[in-house]
Amino acid sequence: MTSQHPHTPHHGAQHGPHQEHESDDQAELLDLDAEVLAEHTASITAWLPLKTSPSRIVDLGCGTGAGTFALLDRFPEAHVTAVDTSAAHLEQLRDKACARGVEERVRTVQADLDDSDWPDLGSPDLVWASASMHHMAHPDRALSNVHGMLTPGGLFAVVELAGFPRFLPEDAPEDRPGLEERCHTASDRFHTEHVPHRGADWGPMLTAAGFTVEGERTVSVHVEGARSEAVGRYALGSLQRMRGTAAESLSSEDLAALDRLLDPESPHSIVHRDDLAVRTERAVWAARRA
Repeated sequence: MTSQHPHTPHHGAQHGPHQEHESDDQAELLDLDAEVLAEHTASITAWLPLKTSPSRIVDLGCGTGAGTFALLDRFPEAHVTAVDTSAAHLEQLRDKACARGVEERVRTVQADLDDSDWPDLGSPDLVWASASMHHMAHPDRALSNVHGMLTPGGLFAVVELAGFPRFLPEDAPEDRPGLEERCHTASDRFHTEHVPHRGADWGPMLTAAGFTVEGERTVSVHVEGARSEAVGRYALGSLQRMRGTAAESLSSEDLAALDRLLDPESPHSIVHRDDLAVRTERAVWAARRA
């Protein structure tokens, strides 16, 4: 289970050159996501209604480590168990931990969180799940597993992005104004069918699993990208992902305009624009085990 992006594939092992390339692309997008949204992630970790600083943390669907390292920064005495289905992402996370000199505070575990039996992840004080819960095929079972492993009084933080971020002004691109919104509409139709828990209200499900929801908030994200190369690359990678789910529903004119945006060599490429911004929302639930 890989985290950070609601539109990235999260299930199954990676095999073969095509999947390896896709995994590399996903890892790059996760890293860009972590870089661009770092300030907002830090604000969420600071908001968590913790009674004491946690010493043992589990990051479910850790990806390449955006949440893991934000939590290590926020809680300098804590150790984090980072869990993901992708061996490649876990290897990158370990490399980053070594580069930062925190490898002794990080344990990685490869596991598919849709399996009925989870590996032993200890008894954490805090469990963090960012953009991973909505990919669970059996979220009620996953919530029960989290409740069972948390220490009494421990906290579970669920963080979800509100779908794909927006990047372009409404009147862009000039030849097909409103293209990005039409891509969102087409992609949302796909995800409604294939990822039914995206956009879910996790409050009632957390309560049903035995948690007490102690905090909910929505974080508005608006990151200006005029002087940020990372925002341009983030927009490119995100729209490339969106193309895979939206293409069948787009007109030929829209698809051609989208491909011009996605061609880094084209003068119309999104990476050459100076009017980009990252606009989205993050919903957060903080739930305690009694």
